[in-house]
Amino acid sequence: MQNYIEVEAETVEEAIDIALTELETTREDVNIIIINEPTKGILSFGAKPAKVRATLKEDITTSPETVLKEILTRIGIDGEIESDFIEGSLHLNMVTDSPALLIGKHGQTLDAMERILNCIINKSALAKKKVFVDTEGYRERREQSLVDLAHQVAAKVRRTRQDVVLSPMSAKDRRIIHLALQGDDTISTFSQGEGDMRRVVIASDGY
Repeated sequence: MQNYIEVEAETVEEAIDIALTELETTREDVNIIIINEPTKGILSFGAKPAKVRATLKEDITTSPETVLKEILTRIGIDGEIESDFIEGSLHLNMVTDSPALLIGKHGQTLDAMERILNCIINKSALAKKKVFVDTEGYRERREQSLVDLAHQVAAKVRRTRQDVVLSPMSAKDRRIIHLALQGDDTISTFSQGEGDMRRVVIASDGY
C-alpha cells in the first residue's frame, strides 16, 4: 500500500476529512498538499472539485536507522549506523569494534538482524520496504567468495564430468551461486534438500 492518498471532493476540507478516514489517522499525522482548489465554472460547465494529497508523516522513532541502533544497544554492542540509498533501496552499514560478532558464521547473525529489522519497520507500515544491512563490507566479500567458488567447482565438474554437491547454504547464498553460473551452457545448477540442509548441486550438461 502507498503511504499517501489523493482525494477529490466538493471542498478542500471535505477532501481532507475523506483522506483521514481512508488512512485511519489524524490531521497531526499527515502532511496535506492542496493539488486543486475547487472551481464553480460557468453555468455549471468547467466546474472542478477540490483535490488534495495526504501523506503520512514518518515516525522518527521507528526509522530503520533508529531501530537498528536500538538492536545493537540491546545486544550490548556500541556502534554507529551509516545509511545510503543504492538503486532505490536503503542500505545500512554498522560501524563497530566487533564486526565478527555481528556477522556470525557465513553471515547468519547478519541475516537474522536484517530479518528482524525488516519485520519491525514493516509491521505497521502502509508501504512495505526492504532494508539491507551490512558491516565492514561483508556482503560484497561473501558474494565474491561464492562467485569464485562457483567457477572453481564448475571447472572441476567440466573436467571430471561428475556432479558436485555444495555445503548447505542460505537462500541468498544459493541464489548467488545460481546467478554466477547461469550463463554457462556446459553447466547446470539446481537446489536439493529441505530447510537448513538445502544445497546447490553443480552438474555437467554433458559437454
